[in-house]
Amino acid sequence: MSSIEDALMQRIHRELLDHSDEELELELSEDGHDLNALFDEHIGESAEKAARRIYFSELFRLQGELVKLQSWVVKTGHKVVILFEGRDAAGKGGVIKRITQRLNPRVCRVAALPAPNDREQTQWYFQRYVSHLPAAGEIVLFDRSWYNRAGVEQVMGFCNADQYEEFFRTVPEFERMLARSGIQLIKYWFSISDQE
Repeated sequence: MSSIEDALMQRIHRELLDHSDEELELELSEDGHDLNALFDEHIGESAEKAARRIYFSELFRLQGELVKLQSWVVKTGHKVVILFEGRDAAGKGGVIKRITQRLNPRVCRVAALPAPNDREQTQWYFQRYVSHLPAAGEIVLFDRSWYNRAGVEQVMGFCNADQYEEFFRTVPEFERMLARSGIQLIKYWFSISDQE
């Protein structure tokens, strides 16, 4: 088997494991099973099973904290924007999926804008994003955001050098305007090495 075929088989295996993990997670959460008790039945579990048990235990705990955050945001009328930026395949989509998995989609939503169309390329750059900002009691997760201009758009030909430089001049003021309007802005950068 070639290295390309081997890599493909490993990727398929990981995706199948992830899917079975999700099915197990949903079954456990719906039936009210105690995750530790379920895995404790298997004395001498493999290192992989032990790692999965620890992962799910921590995932459930953290998702419970996210539900508390959601309730607080609704109760206080807070406005939260979370930006997920970083390299392709660094895990942004998986993290967003796990965050939104247990939250109410009326409170927490994802904004993942496609490449700008001809009309959008002529607009004020931030105009595309403003319509996705949260109202009171909402959380918006941006799967990539206005920082695309700094990372991707110039390379893909969606902006020229002057527009690129203008972005760097205006983004600090744009984000200060968001903060002054009461929006809490949280930014995450995901990185992954070439080897990973």
